[in-house]
Amino acid sequence: MAKTTIPDPIKRRHLIEQDLGEAQCLALADAYEAEGRTFESLQFLEKAGAKERLTELVERAVESGDAFLLKQLSDLLGEDPGTQRWSSLAEAAERQGLGRYAEMAHRHARSSEE
Repeated sequence: MAKTTIPDPIKRRHLIEQDLGEAQCLALADAYEAEGRTFESLQFLEKAGAKERLTELVERAVESGDAFLLKQLSDLLGEDPGTQRWSSLAEAAERQGLGRYAEMAHRHARSSEE
């Protein structure tokens, strides 16, 4: 079994709390992405100031119907995705049988209208 390149949970917590350089943060984010652990890469992308990469993930969240990822990204970016984006995510979630994600997206879409 190959050794993983991502830190264990305790080391990860320490890394998040430390002052790290942009390159180190991006390398850690890339390692989490390579393992399919996008959600855990977000804090390192934020620490690196990688707004473009976070913005790219918004579209991936919408396409995959991942309401929790979109919510976290919108919080990190300080931007409301808007009614249309939440509605698109809800449709994608419904197509994939992700009822709870679709329900969450519909709620956020209604909130964005207000």
